[in-house]
Amino acid sequence: MLPTTPQHIVLIGAGIMSATLAVMLTELEPNLHITVYERLPNLAAESSDAMNNAGTGHSANCELNYTPQNDDGTIDISKAVKIATSYEMSKTLWAYLVKQGYFTAPETFINNLPHISYVQGEADVAFLAKRYTTMKAHPLFASMEYTTDYNTMYSWMPLTMHFTNHKLPHAATKVQQGTDVNFGQLTNALFSHLQNLPNVTLLLQHEVRNIEKQPDGTWHIKIKNLLTHESSFSVANYIFIGAGGGTLPLLEKADIPEAEGYGGFPVSGQWLVCNNEAVIAQHHAKVYGMASVGAPPMSVPHLDTRIIDGKKELLFGPFAGFSTKFLKNGSYFDLPLSIDIHNVVPMLSAGWHNMQLTKYLIEQVSLTHEQRIDALRQYYPMAKSPDWELMQAGQRVQVIKKDAEQGGILEFGTEIITTADGTLSGLLGASPGASTAVYIMLQIIKKCFAIPLQSPQWQAKLTAMLPMHSTPVTSNYEQWLQWRKDSDITLNLND
Repeated sequence: MLPTTPQHIVLIGAGIMSATLAVMLTELEPNLHITVYERLPNLAAESSDAMNNAGTGHSANCELNYTPQNDDGTIDISKAVKIATSYEMSKTLWAYLVKQGYFTAPETFINNLPHISYVQGEADVAFLAKRYTTMKAHPLFASMEYTTDYNTMYSWMPLTMHFTNHKLPHAATKVQQGTDVNFGQLTNALFSHLQNLPNVTLLLQHEVRNIEKQPDGTWHIKIKNLLTHESSFSVANYIFIGAGGGTLPLLEKADIPEAEGYGGFPVSGQWLVCNNEAVIAQHHAKVYGMASVGAPPMSVPHLDTRIIDGKKELLFGPFAGFSTKFLKNGSYFDLPLSIDIHNVVPMLSAGWHNMQLTKYLIEQVSLTHEQRIDALRQYYPMAKSPDWELMQAGQRVQVIKKDAEQGGILEFGTEIITTADGTLSGLLGASPGASTAVYIMLQIIKKCFAIPLQSPQWQAKLTAMLPMHSTPVTSNYEQWLQWRKDSDITLNLND
């Protein structure tokens, strides 16, 4: 951890993660000097862009992969609770920023949208019933509804239930207070505020080419201006690498022992996007189903209403694909160049132990348009092929890391890598990252800025921003529910 408040902070990548960390740090210490480098000409152009992610305010309401079934048949909701509380932290910070007047009109980036889980077949219906009973007993999920009644499900999701096979067992749960989030719009709003601060500098089309630790503990950074092709250098006391798929290569250039053995497996995504306004108008929910065998979490199928730049959209997917790029705007050499002596064994081992994923990706890549429409018809039986167009979604890099037993394992989630001295952090992984950005950044602040965080000034400001930061949900459910209610009111989530 840093012994004192750093003089210069560098953030790499201008997405939701860097925006969140910059806002939190400038609230804690307004005199901090922060420079943000982004290689693209626009903010939030990779994973944070609205079309590059699901936009689900991930609170574990409808994501069935967050509640696995144990061998004894019970449902484990521990991950769901963690994700739900993390998302409530994000909403609380956004509400705080709205109250401060840093940005207005929260409906430009967050809107109410019911979260629905829908399953078919006896085994999946039995699973959903158990999941509902377990989650309903937890205060955070007390509003969840469950039904096997066709008419009720039709009222929730008419597109899905119209001409559905009535003889096949089916069931659904719904949380009315779910949300849809445009993380691209939110990121732009956060940076609009940050750019009004005198000590924050945002440099677009500037690519960090090298990071090197100096004997005095600072970091020497080489940056290339992609417009002028000129190189420059900077010195930072602390670096955060929030560059999505570009984080792993930069961690390797920083040559820190904490990153040794890490690798990345890129997975691309595609959406079917509806172009028929009459169809779009009939659906108003996020309907999640069961993932296919071997599918990564980002590929859990869902029929999604989205509110993007004020316009209602309807998407289905995502369909997974494979590319050796680590970023949507990356290079096909990203994957081969990321392999080194430290991670070659974990990567080969993870590949060997995830043959189902490889098979799944091959099947997904080979799908025709009509085969994708057939997959859509499981959620919208009357779907017509001309009403849907294929659009490229975001590029994700799933984490591969060393494992004592298997040699290497594939991790689905978000991983924070921090140096022992707390002067550099990097973020690897994917979903549910954006929704839990505030919780993730709080962990970084606690570890890397531990000494200044102990000051009365930082503690008071942190409590103002995140009153729940030191209160576990298990210790005071009523207070957490009140915090949720307060943030919902401020964010106009009064459904």
